[in-house]
Amino acid sequence: MPLIPPIMEINRLIKTQLIADLSNLGKVVMLYGPRQAGKTTLSKQVIQEMDLKTLMVNADQSKYLEVLSSRDLGKLRSLVAGYELLFIDEGQRIPEIGINLKILHDELPELKILVTGSSSFLLSGRVSESLAGRKKIYTLLPVSMQELGGIYNAFELNDQLEDRLIFGSYPEVINTVNHSAREEYLHDISSSFIFKDILELEMIKYPLKIRDLLRLLAYQTGSQVSIHELGNKLGLNRDTVERYLFLLEQSFVIFKLPAFSHNPRKEISKSQKYYFYDTGIRNILIGNMKPLSERNDTGALWENFIIAERRKYLLYNQKNANGYFWRTYAGTEIDYVEERMTDFFAYEIKSGRSKKRIPVSWSEGYGSNYQIINRENYLDFIL
Repeated sequence: MPLIPPIMEINRLIKTQLIADLSNLGKVVMLYGPRQAGKTTLSKQVIQEMDLKTLMVNADQSKYLEVLSSRDLGKLRSLVAGYELLFIDEGQRIPEIGINLKILHDELPELKILVTGSSSFLLSGRVSESLAGRKKIYTLLPVSMQELGGIYNAFELNDQLEDRLIFGSYPEVINTVNHSAREEYLHDISSSFIFKDILELEMIKYPLKIRDLLRLLAYQTGSQVSIHELGNKLGLNRDTVERYLFLLEQSFVIFKLPAFSHNPRKEISKSQKYYFYDTGIRNILIGNMKPLSERNDTGALWENFIIAERRKYLLYNQKNANGYFWRTYAGTEIDYVEERMTDFFAYEIKSGRSKKRIPVSWSEGYGSNYQIINRENYLDFIL
C-alpha cells in the first residue's frame, strides 16, 4: 500500500476560497470543524500563501485573553498595530470574542481576520449575534476522498479504500501507518476530543450516556432510528435524547438523514437515520477494527462511507442539494435520495455487485433518475 504524504501536502479544497475571501470580502472569515480535522494546519497554509504580516494568536495564551475580551478599542488597536492579518486559533476559548471581533471589524476595516473555532463557538451564540452580516463561515471535516484525489489516481485510491473504511480520514490517521497507533489515536479522539465541545458548552447531566448513545447509533448505521427506543435503552427522556443528538450533530460527530416523502399515506415521513462523519470513529466506538473480510457489517459501513463522502463533496463544491432516505410502509426502500432544485435522484448503495432495478413506486412518483453506487463507480459519485 502506498504511503500517504504529510497532510501539509494535501490540498484542502476550501483553501483557495478562504484566501479569496480574506483578500477581497471584507468580512471576518471563520473556520469551524471537529477537533483534529486540520483547521490550524490549513490556516497556516493560507497565511503562508497570502504572505501578509500576520499576528498569530493562540487562545490558550493568557497575554491575549485580556485584550481580546476587553471591548477596549485602544487595547485592541495596540495589539494589532502594524499587522495586516490577525489569526486567532480556537477562538471559542476567548470570553467576549464576538463583540471584540465586531469592534475590530468595524473600527479597523483594513485588518483581515481569520478565526478557527469548534462547534461550541458556533453554538454559544457569542459570535452569531455580534457578527451578523460581518462574517463568512467555512466548515472543515476530516479529509475527503476528493482531496486525496488531488494526489492519487483511481487505482491508488482504490488501493487505500479499506484503510479509509476501517480507520477513517482524520489527518493524523492518514499520516500514520502503524495500525496500533491509529487505534490509539482514534481512542483519544472518541474519548476526549469529541466531548470537549459539548462539555465546554453545556452542563451535561449524564456525559457517559452520550458515549452510550453514540454506540447505539454506530450499531444502527444504515437503519431507521427510533428516538423512543433510544430513550428506553439509555434511561433518558425523549427531550434529553433529542438534545444530545443535536449537540452531537453540531459537534460534527454525526449527521442526520431524514425520510423523504411526498405521499404520507404510503411513505414513511417521520423517521431518520444517523451516520458518522468519520467511519474510523464509528468503528472504534463499537470496538471493531477488523478487516472487511472478517466483518458482518460491511454493507452498513460502505453505506456510511459513501453518504459521508458525498456530503463532503456537496459541501466543498458548494452544491445545493438535500439528502434523504426513502421507504414505503410496504417495505420498499432506497438508501439515498438527493433533491436538487425540483429534480429527484435516487441511489442504491451496495458494497458488492447488484442489478437491483428501480422500484416501480419510486419511478411512478418521482421519475427514473436511479443509479446503483458500488465499488466500480463510487469515485464518480464522490469525486
